[in-house]
Amino acid sequence: MSDKPENNESPPRHARGRIAGWGRQFAPGREEFSAELREASEGAVLFRGLGRSYGDSAIPPASEPVVVATPLADRILSFDRETGILRAEAGLSLKALNELYLRRGWFTPVSPGTQFVTLGGMVAGDVHGKNHHVAGCFGQHVLALTMRLADGRIVSCSRDENADLFLATIGGMGLTGHILEVTFTMKRIASPWILQETEKIDNLDAFMAGLQASAEEWPYTVGWIDCLARGKNMGRGILMRGRWAKPDEAPSHPPPRKKRIGIPFVFPEFVLNPLTVRAFNTLYYGKHVFRSTRGIVHPDTFFYPLDAIIDWNRIYGPRGFTQYQCVLPEKERPGSAKRFLELLTRLGGSSFLSVIKDCGAEGDGLLSFPMPGISIALDIAVRDNTRELVDRLNELVIDEGGRVYLCKDAFMRAEHFIAMESRLDEWKEVREKWNPGARIRSAQSVRLMGDKP
Repeated sequence: MSDKPENNESPPRHARGRIAGWGRQFAPGREEFSAELREASEGAVLFRGLGRSYGDSAIPPASEPVVVATPLADRILSFDRETGILRAEAGLSLKALNELYLRRGWFTPVSPGTQFVTLGGMVAGDVHGKNHHVAGCFGQHVLALTMRLADGRIVSCSRDENADLFLATIGGMGLTGHILEVTFTMKRIASPWILQETEKIDNLDAFMAGLQASAEEWPYTVGWIDCLARGKNMGRGILMRGRWAKPDEAPSHPPPRKKRIGIPFVFPEFVLNPLTVRAFNTLYYGKHVFRSTRGIVHPDTFFYPLDAIIDWNRIYGPRGFTQYQCVLPEKERPGSAKRFLELLTRLGGSSFLSVIKDCGAEGDGLLSFPMPGISIALDIAVRDNTRELVDRLNELVIDEGGRVYLCKDAFMRAEHFIAMESRLDEWKEVREKWNPGARIRSAQSVRLMGDKP
């Protein structure tokens, strides 16, 4: 397309033969960038987009440390203005897509919490967003994929053609084959602005009720919670809900490009500790003076607040951080979210970015993360006790019948993954059919699935 903007996202940073996910936990490896994925994918062990998966899912195994990076392969191949069906190369970023189509009245049907993700990454992680309760995951809006298999063949797949490969690839963390092209349906929107309401919530019970009530009326809902508050204040926070503003509600001009600020250096480890996190949470909750607010906001403010800060992952210090995200079947196991927060606070887990939202029906991707219930996500600075903390949280999630999001995971043990993922055997059978011997693999699949190191 002649009006395609410059793809100005910085490539994932690595140095001296090391590579990392967004959690800044480095491992041996390097990237090879290519605008021609069909050629570059032949024999490749792994694809990588913008490197925003938090853990080791986009890090190659130690024995084959070269990964193909896709951001240069970002061409839009076709778009139907009547149906909204778009076909593009896997390296196209959500940011570039928004720059092109938001002002034209189109938006991706599902958006994660960052624009710095490629279409291939959105499929591999089967990303979800604030509208999961009404729109499901991104994979539910994908119509077809073009892929290179481990044996070199290039095939198409969809729900009607090679359906087992298609469904194993959605949420399959890039382990079934290399995604070259993605075809999906864009969503028409009334205006490029968001009407947002916020509500100050006193405790977890009120939060759960607020999420349920909001979901009946609002397409986008999410909440920030103070994960360190205890007793009657446990689960207090800010509930946010939104919808696309109608033309008579929205400004007449399109949203301007937001300015970004940067974190110029890696913070010392002592900066983030339970005391400073508790102080931040108290201040953030207290700064919302009014019980509720309502107004028109920039879509980046609503969907991608952290994208306004360049290299925000440096805040967590030299050892980086992990995001722990789980979903708990609250309807089948009432009180599971409360039991999770009670354990977290008892273990001293601290996070100043804690997100809660409700999830709708399970998608058809064989390893898609969400299920009906409550999702809780925590950003946790890596410390000496992080693995022990993750182990204890995983044990509770298993007992409650929940699961953990692989896009965020860096510390889960293989036995915990097997215990919480009842669909794993079916997925492995399909994977072996299309990727025999696990030729395409990652550091995460080595850790969790026993692939060759």
